[in-house]
Amino acid sequence: MFKNIMVPVDLAHADGLRRALSVAAAMARMGDGRVTYVGVTAETPTAIAHTPAEYRSKLEDFARQQGAAANIQTAAHACASHDPGVDLNDTLLAAAKDLAPDLIVMASHLPNLSDRFWPSHGGQIAKRAMASVLVVRPAPATEDQT
Repeated sequence: MFKNIMVPVDLAHADGLRRALSVAAAMARMGDGRVTYVGVTAETPTAIAHTPAEYRSKLEDFARQQGAAANIQTAAHACASHDPGVDLNDTLLAAAKDLAPDLIVMASHLPNLSDRFWPSHGGQIAKRAMASVLVVRPAPATEDQT
């Protein structure tokens, strides 16, 4: 089983990550592994945090909460970027190189028209990462309501 699981998270959209977080936690419990939540923030103030240090603290709190709720070992790995919108894939791949996960669990969205023009983050990470990548789509509306 997987022992070292990396999960990219966007703290601004944590509610949309619920299914991917659940899958990562289940995989960690099966293999007695650890989940490292990786967050990428701008080096300038954002709606989530004013500084990269404040962002790191919030990501660490998020990791602790996830660990307690799912009864798993967790860690946080915060990355600062000049422009996360442009550098996101490269920053996540650099984090994967540093952390050497054996599995990356990424949340995705339902496919739409823009996917024909811009490749998804999950697809790009799956193409370029050395680890296995599991891309988790959101739950169907009926499953989300339970």
